[in-house]
Amino acid sequence: MPESTQPLRIALLTHSVNPRGGVVHTLELAEALQAAGHTVTVFAPATAGQRMFRQVACELVLVPTAQTLPGVEAMVASRIAAFVAVFGALLQQRSFDVFHAQDSISGNALASLRAQGLIASFTRTVHHLDSFDNPRLTAWQHRAFAEADQVLCVSRTWQDFMRTHYGIAAGCVPNGVNLRRYDAAPQPGDARAGVLHGLRPGAPVVLAVGGIEERKNTQRLLEAFVQLRSHLPTDAAPQLVIAGGASLLDHDRYVADFHALLAIYGLRHGIQEDVVLTGPVTDADMPALFRLASVVAMPSLREGFGLVVLEALASGTPVVVSRIAPFTEYLVDTPVAWADPMDVASIAAALQQALADPAITQLPEVCLRFSWQASAAEHLVQYQAQQRKAQHRSLQFTAC
Repeated sequence: MPESTQPLRIALLTHSVNPRGGVVHTLELAEALQAAGHTVTVFAPATAGQRMFRQVACELVLVPTAQTLPGVEAMVASRIAAFVAVFGALLQQRSFDVFHAQDSISGNALASLRAQGLIASFTRTVHHLDSFDNPRLTAWQHRAFAEADQVLCVSRTWQDFMRTHYGIAAGCVPNGVNLRRYDAAPQPGDARAGVLHGLRPGAPVVLAVGGIEERKNTQRLLEAFVQLRSHLPTDAAPQLVIAGGASLLDHDRYVADFHALLAIYGLRHGIQEDVVLTGPVTDADMPALFRLASVVAMPSLREGFGLVVLEALASGTPVVVSRIAPFTEYLVDTPVAWADPMDVASIAAALQQALADPAITQLPEVCLRFSWQASAAEHLVQYQAQQRKAQHRSLQFTAC
């Protein structure tokens, strides 16, 4: 059997069971690798009673971790320790060919396991990097990629960043989009999902995914939404629907400022109100929300790739995106509305443009270009290249 088709035993580690971008990436990649004939196990920390937000078509191991602890630092330390403890016991009974961390938490755990001699090497995907005031969080984030034997990025933007700022020659393996889940054809359950999540019948819907976060630029989006409302007739008043938000990081101050803005502008939030904050949305309802939206807004200040953009376009929904990399990297010839993320008026104009544009009637080419099958195939190329390097180092060491 040629090397490229040799089945691998792959351990994919993610930081949460909640529907965050990195977790979705992990599950979709796992399923694509499994479908390609490899044996994949996903590991994710979970407190008592927690379950992965959706089913996954491969083995899933929930790593028992402490209930919510005060402060992000304590939570991160607890999850790193939980990963180390579980693998410390598991590796006495099982072995894997590839250990792949998708985040800083699991990356630190694998770095510790390698330091203990329990694993030989590990891969780390950097989706994006955050800025922390806490020096320990900063150190953990750095260790998770600095000590990795192989670093991957989901865009050339971050690949270039890792080379320029850290001298790391990272590989680039983009995200994909699951066209079996996301398409423009209306489904019988769409109306129910709209009612459940508080959409106003007949109202234009501006959908943002990811909760209220500074990185997502939610406050400027709200101000742009206010400007948009002033340009539309009162009988066509739009809704701003913000879905998701199950983050491990502390966004409390930014969320409080967002609610203060709601009060300043006299906007009400709740079911069928001007602004709807759905909180985490079930996996089954997300495709419906994309189809029901009039426009999906992603005026982010920083993204690793922006998976939501592909999911929205596949659902036939116009998209507003920031005119920054990585969006400018892969959406050059795609019909999206561009915005300056630092300029509220620019975001408002892009929203208005997207609402006025004709509906997307054909699947954009970008959705065909980025698939999870292609992502899995490139991951396998990267894994095998790393294995060859490890074997070469081993032979050199033996020869010495």
